[in-house]
Amino acid sequence: MLIDFVPDGNLYPFESRWFDSSVGRVHYIDEGTGPTILFCHGAPMWSFLYRHIVKDLRDRYRCVAIDNLGFGLSERPAGFGYTIAEHTAVLGELIDHLRLDGIVVMGQDWGGPIGLGAATSRADRVRGIVLGNTVFWPIEALANRAFSVIMGSRPMQRRILEQNFLVERVLLAELGRKLTAAEADHYRAVQPTAAARRGLALTPKEIRAARPLLDQLARDVPAMLGDKPALLVWGMRDMVFRPNACIPRMRSAFTDLDIVELPRARHFIQEHEPDAIAAAIAKRFP
Repeated sequence: MLIDFVPDGNLYPFESRWFDSSVGRVHYIDEGTGPTILFCHGAPMWSFLYRHIVKDLRDRYRCVAIDNLGFGLSERPAGFGYTIAEHTAVLGELIDHLRLDGIVVMGQDWGGPIGLGAATSRADRVRGIVLGNTVFWPIEALANRAFSVIMGSRPMQRRILEQNFLVERVLLAELGRKLTAAEADHYRAVQPTAAARRGLALTPKEIRAARPLLDQLARDVPAMLGDKPALLVWGMRDMVFRPNACIPRMRSAFTDLDIVELPRARHFIQEHEPDAIAAAIAKRFP
């Protein structure tokens, strides 16, 4: 199924583009010219999350932002498993289809493992890495694993599917005061029905189920990308990926790392501090 929604051109002033991957139709945007930045989102987001950053940077960079299958305007294909490994493979297909080279890959939340997974197998085409409030190793923190168990339970799966819990009670609970009513509706509109939320419902389970992929990334990222210029933009009030636990491990993985702390930002940093993130990217990758 495809989502019957047309974004407001004032809020999302980009041309929608489409790619027929091996498993479903993928929506993405491709704005501007110059060095390429590939923006990768997590749950329960879509490329709308990067709208402010893309608007700031598209006069100097080529900005590509994907909607993972099951999210945003992309297809909800029958038979697709919506695992992080599968999302990674589809992103790789898009990179190859667009013949992207000299890429700066930015990932946040699940966009970190998805983007890095595609990048490690194409390291010779990667110019640099930008990471924010994400991990690329197995998630061991008790709070995160408990969240996975609870959200994967039958009652919570029903709330995610029938009541759009992850958008209404997680995303908008954090961002309610940051967003206009119209912006909040853009996050709701791309998850309109229980059938449309199948991919979203599976993402909390991946905290535990994606361990093999995360184990591999924990080895591959330092080995294959560790010498790339890297930038960390971190929301210091994030309760999902706590800075004291995550930043030291990020620092140990990259030999050429700049760190920009966002003192007031929580998990969804692109909504909290888009100007600071865009400025940091432009400074790090001129």
